[in-house]
Amino acid sequence: MKDLYIPDILELMNDSVRDYGEKPFIKYVADEEIITKSFKDARDDALVASRHIRSITTDKKHIAIIGKTTYEFIIYYLGILASGNVVVPIAPETSASETADLIKMADVEMVIYDEQYSDRIDEVKSLCPEIMGTINFSGNLENAKEKYSATSEYASLSDIEIVKEDMCAIIYTSGTTGVKKGVMLNTFGMIGNILYTEYWKTFHEGDVTLSVLPMHHTFSFSGDVLYNIRNGVTVCLNGDMRNLVKNLNLFQPVTMRIVPMIAQSLLQRIQALMAKNPELSPKEAAQMIYGKKLIQLGSGAAYLSPKLVEAYEKFDISLRQGYGMTEAGCRVSVLDRGAPIESVGRLLNIVEGRVVDGEIQINTPSVMMGYYKNPEATAEMFTEDGWLRTGDSGYITEEGYLFITGRIKNLIILSGGENVSPEAIENKFNDYQPISEIMVYEENNAIVADVYPNYEYCTLNGIDDVEKEIKNQIAHVNATAKASHIISDVRITKEPLPKTETGKIVRKKAVIG
Repeated sequence: MKDLYIPDILELMNDSVRDYGEKPFIKYVADEEIITKSFKDARDDALVASRHIRSITTDKKHIAIIGKTTYEFIIYYLGILASGNVVVPIAPETSASETADLIKMADVEMVIYDEQYSDRIDEVKSLCPEIMGTINFSGNLENAKEKYSATSEYASLSDIEIVKEDMCAIIYTSGTTGVKKGVMLNTFGMIGNILYTEYWKTFHEGDVTLSVLPMHHTFSFSGDVLYNIRNGVTVCLNGDMRNLVKNLNLFQPVTMRIVPMIAQSLLQRIQALMAKNPELSPKEAAQMIYGKKLIQLGSGAAYLSPKLVEAYEKFDISLRQGYGMTEAGCRVSVLDRGAPIESVGRLLNIVEGRVVDGEIQINTPSVMMGYYKNPEATAEMFTEDGWLRTGDSGYITEEGYLFITGRIKNLIILSGGENVSPEAIENKFNDYQPISEIMVYEENNAIVADVYPNYEYCTLNGIDDVEKEIKNQIAHVNATAKASHIISDVRITKEPLPKTETGKIVRKKAVIG
């Protein structure tokens, strides 16, 4: 691994132009027309964005980018990296006051945003007088291409040398404890994590993937942009989630990165279609939802039920999960069709893994530089010999298959000394549809569960006494549970449990609330 050559972002894009040139890289729908951008287009436009940024200042800056997943967003994200600056992605739904907090925490001095954020940008600037420049990229790329072209007076601004050891990104963690931390990545973290070897190869030059997850998350930007720049895969942008089924049939992807909630939602649509059209085979029904070419779904960010995996096998679609964390650059393990479905895939060939006192620890060239301006939290994340503490409990087989059993910080220790993983209890209800969300915790030395029911499902299926139905199911699970895993109290909530941007329940807030 020490001999692994890792290109910088400019080298990566130039290599893609050499290898794939005018072949389609990004496709999206605009005004009911499919727009296609080649690998060369993307490289050239990213250099335009780089010149645009450096025309404002050639000093290295921390630059926030805020927007939904569009071609322009991707181009300016790449442009920040190509300009030698530090990119700070911020979720587009973030309020002006929270954006201002993140900007101050990350020492941001420039903000690049899309039109949908323009209603908040003035307030952000008033709260952050340190901002010395802003760029609204919506609809302005064509004008920038004229002004900052390779033959313009600004041409030399893109002739820079990127120092791979220097920080190039500050990416905020989702904050499951309610406190966000800025993960510092350099080129080895951003680019190194895409240089792994696939165990189950489905990505080939010319294949199509549909991008549905927000690009301000590392999982999506790394997997749907950087990885596919390297491999010549065409990325189709979904845009509004309401258009997902329409775009699946329009673009006919071979693969797609998702979270379990999306897989579950689309499964329900397939099942509803089969119920209305019993003459359809499972595969035929699935193709009407997913298109005719999909063979693989890669899941991440949350627990994936084995029953969901088995349901997709009936459609000849392989649904598998991987595992990763921003602090590791992104991926730690990836899909492997030979992996047990209860696992989270197989460790990357660029990742070493071990388990110490029940905790999974990893060593990889793409590991973070640390948390920005937070040396105490950084020190807590590393062992004395430099391995990254994942905070997850689990085990690794001799074949490299990784199994996650829970979060160490969530571990419940009862007075009798029993260690209880709340996730182990919560996962028992993953396939029980009357429950939408469940969170287990300890109170007065007993196991308690907060439950947000799936009220819509209960209504459609004639379940009038929702609380009674759920408590009966919990009693059924309790009947075969270990004494330490018995839920002694159930609290039904009317509102969803508080969650992070990636849909993970914020346990501290939920318990206090």
